[in-house]
This record gives sequence, structure tokens and C-alpha cells, in this order.
Amino acid sequence: MNPWVSLFSGGKDSSWALYRALERDLPVERLVTVHPEGDSFMYHVPATELASLAAESIGIPLVDVRPDDFEAGADPAEDSGERGDRELEPLEAALAELADGLGGIGGVTAGAVESSYQTDRIEAMCDRLECELFAPLWQEDPRELADAMLDAGFEITIVRVAAYGLDESWLGRTLDADAVADLEALNDEYGVHVLGEGGEFETLVTDGPHMDRPIELSYETTFDGSRGSLRVTDAWLGE
Repeated sequence: MNPWVSLFSGGKDSSWALYRALERDLPVERLVTVHPEGDSFMYHVPATELASLAAESIGIPLVDVRPDDFEAGADPAEDSGERGDRELEPLEAALAELADGLGGIGGVTAGAVESSYQTDRIEAMCDRLECELFAPLWQEDPRELADAMLDAGFEITIVRVAAYGLDESWLGRTLDADAVADLEALNDEYGVHVLGEGGEFETLVTDGPHMDRPIELSYETTFDGSRGSLRVTDAWLGE
């Protein structure tokens, strides 16, 4: 079987897709992290620099993809579909180069839950690369996914918030059973997605059964009244 590649940001969804692939004994030999410089329609943005620590803990080599700022040179008339296609180009080029070096790619893992915008493009890319797509979160129940992550032993930290009802107290909060219950209440009141699928919040997996050592963080928080994020001042692998 040709080696597999995991699209990996360090967040909960891509980490769960990787974990499920490893459970299935899929031969994942590379993690690939895209580091957007600006806002992105296709990729998880915050704390991607910590993906290298996660990869070290997981024990799989990481490939960094650093495209130019997605905002730079954008055509004002460009629609969202064209923007997504353009954002995909550096990732596809990196995977094609990996395929040449590895003698082919058997498949790609992705953490998409409900976004056809992302999934359709990744699926089409896999077709062009002649490899499989493994997307174990796709169209699954958000609460059941959250429970499965916690039951498996994932430790998840919220690193960015951008939704009504999510205040500064959520920054750095552990996504545990109490947090999930609070998110369900916020879903009922404000429509906040339990997994943050609409960009309501972003996460970092700091420990899990697929990791040998936990990620430890020192950070400050920034919050402007409607959105905020962690500014990580130091990060290291614990014992």
C-alpha cells in the first residue's frame, strides 16, 4: 500500500481524522500543514506553528506549506469559489511533490465535518492525484463526535473564538464535557455550532492517545469584544 498523508493543523478535527486513520492501520507517513498568512476560506488559521510540536509527539514527519498571503493580489471580483480554488493550489503542488518523493500517495485524511466548500475541493484534488480520501468526520453528528474525542482521551484547548456568546473566558478553556454542554446551550440560544464548524471557535489538541507527550503552553489572551485568540508566548512538550 502506498503511504498516506494527513492534512493536519493541530486542531481537533484534523487530529481526529489522523487518529481514526491510525486506528485503521492506514500507513500515514507524512503530516502536511498549510500556514495561511491571512484569513483563509480553506484552512484552519490559528496556532498552526504548534503543529510541529504535535508532529514530534505523534512521531510522524511534518511538511510545512507556506503560501503567499492569500489576500495579496486577490482580484476584487474573485468569488468565493475562485478563492477556494486558488487557496488549494499550493497544497496540491506540495502533495504532488510528496507523491513523487514517496513513489505515490495512497490516500489523504481530512477533518471536514459539514463544509462542502472544503470537502468538494479536497475530493477533487484527490481524484487528480489518483488517491483516496478518508474523511471520518464527514456528516457525522457533532455531539457524538465531541463525545468520541473526549472518550478517546483527547485534551483540547480553545485557541480562538469568534461568535456571539463566546467571551474571553473561553480562550484557553479545555473542551471537556462541561464545555460541550455549555456549547449545546449556546447552540440553542445563538446557533453556535457544537464543534465550531462555522468558525465560531478554533482548537489545539494538546494530548491524546496518538501522542507520546503533551503540549504545554504559556500564553496571553487578546479579545476585542466580539472575537479573540491566544497569543502563545512559549510552547514545549511535557513529560
